[in-house]
Parts: sequence; structure tokens; C-alpha cells
Amino acid sequence: MAESKVRKTAVPAVKAVAKAKKPESHLAMVRRARKINRELAELYPYAHPELDFDSPFELLVATVLSAQTTDLRVNQTTPVLFAKYPTPEDMAAAVPEELEEIIRPTGFFRAKARSLLGLSAAVRDRFDGEVPGRLEDLVTLPGVGRKTANVVLGNAFGVPGITVDTHFGRLARRFGWTAEEDPEKVEAAVAEIFPKSEWTMLSHRVVFHGRRICHSRKPACGACPIASLCPSYGVGETDPEKAQKLLKYEMGGQPGQRLRPPAHYPGRAAEAANGEAATGTETKATETTEGAA
Repeated sequence: MAESKVRKTAVPAVKAVAKAKKPESHLAMVRRARKINRELAELYPYAHPELDFDSPFELLVATVLSAQTTDLRVNQTTPVLFAKYPTPEDMAAAVPEELEEIIRPTGFFRAKARSLLGLSAAVRDRFDGEVPGRLEDLVTLPGVGRKTANVVLGNAFGVPGITVDTHFGRLARRFGWTAEEDPEKVEAAVAEIFPKSEWTMLSHRVVFHGRRICHSRKPACGACPIASLCPSYGVGETDPEKAQKLLKYEMGGQPGQRLRPPAHYPGRAAEAANGEAATGTETKATETTEGAA
């Protein structure tokens, strides 16, 4: 699927550059933005959170751990973590040094351990051991900001939210949706462009595209199926064959980031930390929350 779309769109992309230089009205930008979303939905019908989780608490913890590291590294770390501390009560009572040692591979492990201990205690003491399903409650937890809160709300509770990570912010600017750098301002600007019902899946699609094609340093412009809609076409490699070699994950024939990807993911599961391929399928809880998102 990806290969055929790449070949069909690589040539027309060149014509987009001249069009993109013309002044664009706000209405035209909104229409183009929504078309990009529709195109991304066709390109990534399997877009999903790339953190393995079976409950809101696991997703909350995994998202906190994902700061300044890859989702793959988090997914390789959390099986041992959740086996030892399966509930907020268990994690709140953890010996800090033991918790730090388990999450060490994710980096910044001392600060992350403090956040996990604090948020677990807060969930236990203030929310009866249940992760809250409201933004205003989630952001009061240690180590939890709007980005993390929106990830949890959208994927564990089915509450629409825009997740502005580095990939989303970069592409929102490249697509001309906003010039803002501050994540909250990016979130507010994008929220005005798209209906609320699209926010969660839009986030997944844009992040997927940023990780697979529209990279930070060397975007694969010549292999981008939405190049004709992008005013930033040409900031990366435009030669189709060279761009094809820049594609990552399933687009480049490589494993994804999840050890337990959803059944509809077309790529290969990532390997566990010991180098073995993970087995098993998503739990019903995860399938339900992702479907709701």
C-alpha cells in the first residue's frame, strides 16, 4: 500500500512548491489541513498509540517514562516494571532505588522515579486508586502535563485530545497550520482547525507521519504521499529513490515500536529487551480504548 502511494505522489509534489508560495487564506488553509488529515487517514488506517498498555494506569506510567526516549525503549522496560508494581498502591510503596534500577534504560531515571512515586501516591490517596478521567485532575499529578494527560484521555478514556509532542509540533508548523512553538499554543491553534471528534486520531496520524516520513533532520519529501499538500516540500530529500531509503518502521520494512502491536498493524512487532520477539495479543481493555479513540 505505502509503496504504491509513494510512487504516485512523488512527481506531482514538485508542482506544489509554486502553488505554496501564493498567499493562502485562512479558509484555504483549513481546507488543506483537513484534506491532509483525510490523506493521512488513508495512509495510516492502523495509526495507534505506540506504547504497550493494558490499563489507564499503565498508559499513564508509560507516557511519563517516554519523555526523552523512544517508545520502543519504554515498551522493553514496562513488562518488568508492571510485573513488580501492577497497581498505583504497589508503585507508591516501591523502594526508590529498586524502581530507579528498573526504569534506568529510559534515561533521567531518578527524576522519572520521583514522578512515578508521586503520581502513584496521588492516585492512591486522592482518587481511590483509579486514574482520573478529567484533564484538570490529571495535570495535578506529579510529572503529568497536558501532553501526557491528553494521551491518557484520548486512548484510555475515549476523551478527544490533541497530543503535541515534538513530532506533532514540527509537522503542524511544516504544514502551515501554525507558527507557534509553545505546545499549548500549538494545541489551541490546531483545535480551531479540526472538529473535536478528530483530535485523538489526528494526533496519532501526524505523529506516525513524523516518525516514518517527515523526520526532523532528513524528511523524505520525495517519498511523501501528501507532498502536493505541503508548503514545506523540499526541506528534505526530494529524489524518490533516495527518499525511499529514509522511510522508517513499517514504511521502511522495519519493526515497529510496540512489542504487542494491535492486530491491524501491518508491520512486525518489536523485539523485547532480551532480543526475543514478543508474543501475545492486545487485551480487550486496550482494544476497546483504542477503538474508542
